[in-house]
Amino acid sequence: MSEFDYQTLDDIVHSRVRLAIMAFLATVERAEFGIVRDVVKATDGNLSVHLRKLEDAGYVAVTKRFVARKPQSLYVLTKTGRAALLAHIERLEALLGLKPAAKRKSP
Repeated sequence: MSEFDYQTLDDIVHSRVRLAIMAFLATVERAEFGIVRDVVKATDGNLSVHLRKLEDAGYVAVTKRFVARKPQSLYVLTKTGRAALLAHIERLEALLGLKPAAKRKSP
């Protein structure tokens, strides 16, 4: 693998909105949909598409419940998601020459 192998970047994480979602969720225990929307500055529809993609990848988990008869969705970054985010950061650092490229494990 070359030091400048951009193809090792995780396409799921690399999207600006998904990266912002994961970075925010890495700083909190869990967050309600509206809070994530406000922090990331996304529309409801756009955010829900990105959250679903992260959920399908196993990077975030959602718990749905009702509070005062209103639906509430709580999102958390999973262990897999945290590992993917950290791996993405390491790959970016390697691309920038800030760190030697780590040997990639087979999935």
